[in-house]
Amino acid sequence: MRILLVEDSEDLADAIATKLRREGHDVEHVGDGERGEDYAMSDGFDVVILDLNLPKRDGFEVLSAVRRSGSRTPVLVMTARNQIADKVGLLDLGADDYIVKPCDLSEVAARVRALARRSSGITTGEIVFGDLRLDINNRAASLAGAPLELGRREYDMLEALAKAPGTPVNKEHVVVRLFGHDDAGTPNAVELLVSRLRKKLQGAQVEIVTQRGVGYILRQISSQG
Repeated sequence: MRILLVEDSEDLADAIATKLRREGHDVEHVGDGERGEDYAMSDGFDVVILDLNLPKRDGFEVLSAVRRSGSRTPVLVMTARNQIADKVGLLDLGADDYIVKPCDLSEVAARVRALARRSSGITTGEIVFGDLRLDINNRAASLAGAPLELGRREYDMLEALAKAPGTPVNKEHVVVRLFGHDDAGTPNAVELLVSRLRKKLQGAQVEIVTQRGVGYILRQISSQG
């Protein structure tokens, strides 16, 4: 899962990012509202964690701008304020959840996982498609009950496809999702990644199909030959 963390406290940001990375997530951290808004609008993230008290642009402004842009990326707001009016205002602006600082790191991680599941229509921590099973919480995959060994980006790619089975996933969107803004990710790199996944899925009840000019689709094979 790709997570954008917008937090100006380096100590807190480091603690949250470390916790999420240990769970296998890719975390992009920015320390001010202007960059946070730009990154959040790129639509390459599964969840945004947004502090309210930010330099250059506060969290209220960032959240409002992101929702006006049409982005539906789930946003978890972190705030030191505990007034009911602030909470209501945040939800009205389009926040999906909020957590009051100081907060437990395990709770932050759990809320992030819940938001990601909710946004993808997944009510449990698992995706089952054909004989493919993904354990989202533990970032583990299996085929017909046997563990499927995947690299970090291989897993991220497969999860992105499995969350929208039968629906094309745009290649350019995948580049941002897997490689971020500062990495040398290219469509060719994604093609190599898909090629490796196809080899690992040989003999499975699912396959990755290229829709030329659009992207990739994970589909179920109706019969085995």
